[in-house]
Amino acid sequence: MQYRAAAWAGVATQFFWGAMQLIVFHVFYESSGMNNAGAASPMTFSQLADFIWMRQAFLALIMLWSMDNELLDLIAGGNVAYELARPLSLYSFWFTRILAFRIARTVLRCFPIFIVAFLLPGSWGFHLPQNAAAFAMFIPSILMAALITTALSMFVCYLTFISLNPLGARLALGTVGEFLMGSYIPIPFMPPLLQRICYALPFRYTADFPFRVYSGNISGSEALSGLGIQFLWAAVLIGLGLWSFRAALKRLVVQGG
Repeated sequence: MQYRAAAWAGVATQFFWGAMQLIVFHVFYESSGMNNAGAASPMTFSQLADFIWMRQAFLALIMLWSMDNELLDLIAGGNVAYELARPLSLYSFWFTRILAFRIARTVLRCFPIFIVAFLLPGSWGFHLPQNAAAFAMFIPSILMAALITTALSMFVCYLTFISLNPLGARLALGTVGEFLMGSYIPIPFMPPLLQRICYALPFRYTADFPFRVYSGNISGSEALSGLGIQFLWAAVLIGLGLWSFRAALKRLVVQGG
C-alpha cells in the first residue's frame, strides 16, 4: 500500500502541476490576445498543452535533479570499492542502471496522466500527433533524450567522486538544466538571446525538442537536423563521461577496513 500510495500521489502531483501551468498560460494567452491559430504566438495553446502534458508524463525520464541516491551514497561512503571489484565497466553499469531507473518510473506514471489529459476538453487536453511523420520523429527523439539525460546525470556521479558531496552538483545541474531545457518557461517564449544560448547547449534536447516535435511545433528539415544534433550530443556526453570516470578512478582512494 505504501508503494502504491506513493506512485498515485506522484501521478496526482504531476497532473495538478500540469493543470496549474496550463491555467497560467491560458491567462497569459487571453491577456496578450494570442489566438489559437498561432498568428501571434510561437506555439498555439493546443501545442502548448501537448508540450506540458508530455513533460509531466515523462517527468521521471527527463528531470535532471532525480538521481539514484544509492549510487551517490556508495561514492560518498566509500562502498564504491565493492562496485570496482566487479569485472565490468563502472560507467556502463551505472549508466544502464540509471537509465533503467528512469524508464521504470516513467512507465509507472505516464499512462494515467495521458489517459486523464486525453479526456480533457478542447485545446486543454492531450492530443494525438497531427500526422504519422510527427510520431515517427518523436520516437527516436525521446530515446535520444533519455540517453542525453542519463549521460548528464552521470556527471553528478563524477563530481561526487571529486567532492564526496553530491548536493552541490545535483542542485546546480537540476536548477540550471531545468531552466535551459524549457521546463519552467518553454524556450519559444524566451527572449532571442536566451533562445540562442539554449539552442547551443544539450539541455533543450532532453525535453524541448522531442515534445515540440510531437506537438508539430517542430517538423520537416528542422526536426531531422535536430535528431542529428541529439545523436551528436549523446555521443559527446557519453564519451566525456567515460573519459572522466577513468580519470576519477585513477585518483580514487578508499580508506577503512
